[in-house]
Amino acid sequence: MKWPLFFTLLLLIRAAFGADPPRQIAFERDLNIWVANLDGTGAKKLCAGVSPSISLDGTRVAFNTEGQKDPARRIAVTTIATSETRVFKDVPSDNSYQPVFSPDGSQIVFSSFDGSVWNLCLIRSDGTGFRYLKKTGKDESACYSPCWDRDGKSIFCQDMSKIYRLGLDGAVIAQWEIHKVIPNGDMSSAGRIDVSPDSQRLLLGIDMNEEAHRKDWEGPLPAVWMLDLTTQKSERLTSKKLFGWDGCWLDNDTLLFLSQAVGEKQPSLYRMPLNGKDRKLVMKNAGMTTISR
Repeated sequence: MKWPLFFTLLLLIRAAFGADPPRQIAFERDLNIWVANLDGTGAKKLCAGVSPSISLDGTRVAFNTEGQKDPARRIAVTTIATSETRVFKDVPSDNSYQPVFSPDGSQIVFSSFDGSVWNLCLIRSDGTGFRYLKKTGKDESACYSPCWDRDGKSIFCQDMSKIYRLGLDGAVIAQWEIHKVIPNGDMSSAGRIDVSPDSQRLLLGIDMNEEAHRKDWEGPLPAVWMLDLTTQKSERLTSKKLFGWDGCWLDNDTLLFLSQAVGEKQPSLYRMPLNGKDRKLVMKNAGMTTISR
């Protein structure tokens, strides 16, 4: 077989079965779940909800409900193509949030309140097979900010004192003390973790012990940091003048993050290389964002 004919056949097969879908972002806006292209164009509202997590194949979005008709906060999954939504009601809690799809889309990790403490939980993406990943024991601090490693075999999280890497049996594989790896910074229960595509670095949402010096800002100054898991060295990616949070990896050299300039009433989504140069606005009025493969 001649090479030109071989490649022609490959192209025909690819066309027959469909090309890879374009990458998308899922984000929250005004208590609704939206999807858009990577450059912010083609925005489409899917349903009511917050804290979206798009599956890596770009077909579904997991989120948690925030409705007035049902005061409970539940985990749900919507299909992007049809907007068909399934609310998970087999979770033994009326207060669950921050779902995150596993890399293969088969499972979701999330936080759930059992009436006294927060626990990390797992459930299949069809809403069955609920189980606890890590129950918070007596005299233990609850873990937040779950994030899957790229191989789907472990999960990163944090308890506002330490960052952990857990096996799917809940056992601690590794841990890092936040105050040692992040100078002058802390993590709250809302601090976000995202692992790089090469699994070598973490993006961390940090509350800095610094004065904000802004009349329109209440609370600590937010910053996005990067922790190298091999060298154990950390680097601040957003400056003191650039309030940044909810960072997620676009690729191994680029991140998306939220920031709110002076006078803005809503945060905006930005794209920035790790060197901090050539920062670009993606869209205004955007909340927590995740990216498909």
